Amino acid sequence: MPNTYPFWSSIKAITLSAAIASTSMVQAFDVDAGDYTALPEGTNLLAVYAQFTGRDGLYSNNTQVSGDYSLDSQVGILRGVHYTKIGDYIVDPQFLLPFGKLEAKGDLSGLGDTDGLGDLILGATVWLVNNPQEKEYFGVTPFLFLPTGDYDNQDALNLGENRYKLTMQAGYIKGLSDNVTLDLIGDVTLYGDNDDFGPTSDNLEQELSYQIQAYIRYNISPALDIRAGLSKSWIGETSVNGIDNDDEADVSKYQIGAGWFITPTTQLLATYGDDISVDNGFKEDARLNLRLLTLF
Repeated sequence: MPNTYPFWSSIKAITLSAAIASTSMVQAFDVDAGDYTALPEGTNLLAVYAQFTGRDGLYSNNTQVSGDYSLDSQVGILRGVHYTKIGDYIVDPQFLLPFGKLEAKGDLSGLGDTDGLGDLILGATVWLVNNPQEKEYFGVTPFLFLPTGDYDNQDALNLGENRYKLTMQAGYIKGLSDNVTLDLIGDVTLYGDNDDFGPTSDNLEQELSYQIQAYIRYNISPALDIRAGLSKSWIGETSVNGIDNDDEADVSKYQIGAGWFITPTTQLLATYGDDISVDNGFKEDARLNLRLLTLF
């Protein structure tokens, strides 16, 4: 079975990470422009995300694999955030709970589909720069992924990953003018082992992954903005029982969208995007993200 590991691992790497919509990600941790804005102490935030993603191309070493390989996902996330103050710093302890459905199609239809809960994510941003007057913010966030999601090693598709992960992320926001804002985000992800990988309960390991993101926002009015962003990810190689899979991946993607505060405390966000290039794994051909957020 060693020659089946790269394909199995490639499928798992994509389907597992599809459970994280602000990740959506190919094992990266996507954020929305504006996420690194520090809010006043005592503010609470509740958000619901919905992501609809289609993938219709599977790549290996920069070459599309012949065949009809499709994987669709419909994923939601419930997110709760509380802004408090520790010493001189705003801090926002938070949780993210993914849920949704994965469905393989075409030549992969034999893998079936799955639905349920993804892995619970705990995090907290610490703002080292918090200057609302200049629209300048800089924060650092650890995100801890707990192996609480639905996982069955007999299934090819799972929403849970059966491993711990730690993403260390930093975000910087700077107002370039009265109406234009720049967002820059970078992160690195460290993976624990999945010691129950595949039908023979093998041990899956993965090297570090990295991502950078950049967004430009233009405020048409104080309540309405349009936005565009680019992202580049370097996904770490996996190995099974010490055998390298040669499946490290570079992924580039874009997104465009708009954010609208329909009331002073309620925002609707919609973005659309897809992958520009992928050298290993599935290539997204369409992704629609929706987010409803309320402050209280």
